[in-house]
Amino acid sequence: MTLINKRLVLAARPSGLIKNSDFRMEEAKVPDIQDGEFLVKTKYLSLAPVMKFYMLDGAGIEKPLQLGETMRGRGVGEVIDSRHPDFQKGDFVGGKFGWQEYVVSKGTAYDMMYKFDVEGLSPSTALGVLGVTGFTSYFGLYHVGALKENENILVSSAAGGVGSSLGFLSKIKSGKVVGLTSTNEKKKLLTEKLGYDFAINYKIENISEQLDKYFPEGIDVYFDNVGGEILDLALSKLRRYARVVCCGRISTYKDSLKTQEYQLKNWHKVGSNRAKMEGFFIYDFEAQFAEAKKEMIGWIKEGRLKYQEDILQGLEKMPEALNRLFEGKNIGKQLVKVN
Repeated sequence: MTLINKRLVLAARPSGLIKNSDFRMEEAKVPDIQDGEFLVKTKYLSLAPVMKFYMLDGAGIEKPLQLGETMRGRGVGEVIDSRHPDFQKGDFVGGKFGWQEYVVSKGTAYDMMYKFDVEGLSPSTALGVLGVTGFTSYFGLYHVGALKENENILVSSAAGGVGSSLGFLSKIKSGKVVGLTSTNEKKKLLTEKLGYDFAINYKIENISEQLDKYFPEGIDVYFDNVGGEILDLALSKLRRYARVVCCGRISTYKDSLKTQEYQLKNWHKVGSNRAKMEGFFIYDFEAQFAEAKKEMIGWIKEGRLKYQEDILQGLEKMPEALNRLFEGKNIGKQLVKVN
């Protein structure tokens, strides 16, 4: 049977929000695999803010995507044919798929293909709570943030992919955790379903007053996903020996990752409070991923860790799904299920 691959290729460089016209849907016959190759049917594709910058300048970690090339992105799927000794038909794999329905891979280091077993959970979890997103929450909080028992934790973009796991991860250490979010719907979700003690709608509430109410003694760990003014305010609320985890700065993302319009005013609070402010690259912890995954699966089965996924249907929804991250519309890990 002839298989037809649909893929989204870059048609134009974006300016502002992503437009459907920035991409072009193409169809082509799936090639026959050769020795050392395997064929994967895509099940789910992941979204992350950095993808916009693949389209512009490579985000400093990849070569800039060229017009006409398949849009980059991570996915999970099932091996449906193989002439590779390490990948068998029926294996579930994750890696660099691109925005397409079928992937032919040689399993090279660049493709970052790996087999996974989510022990009865949805394969989508390999892109979310049991994938790079979940590991970012785990290692960011426990290793970079060095969370201790009974500490005070503040999380920005708390209903996003990374933030949606941090309520439960904080409670595992008996922490008091407050999430910042953009709507009352998300605020309710954080406290009723995602493990947060309290939540603040930063668009309509006085953040400073609310933080003084919830954390009168100050913040021990601030997990920053947004940068800008909210980061600046959080710096003014630090407790002595606090840790600031620099994970993302989506509020300052424009059309380049290299420029920053907002200049911090309270950076001196890091020094005066003997605090630490640290960024990290999640693959620095790659050797510990398996250990983290095992622990997190155990917590999920025990009901101590729950996760939230926001799934759109169909490859054509990828541009809309990417925009949702910048518009603050996603609730939990943003994914697209490829039909």
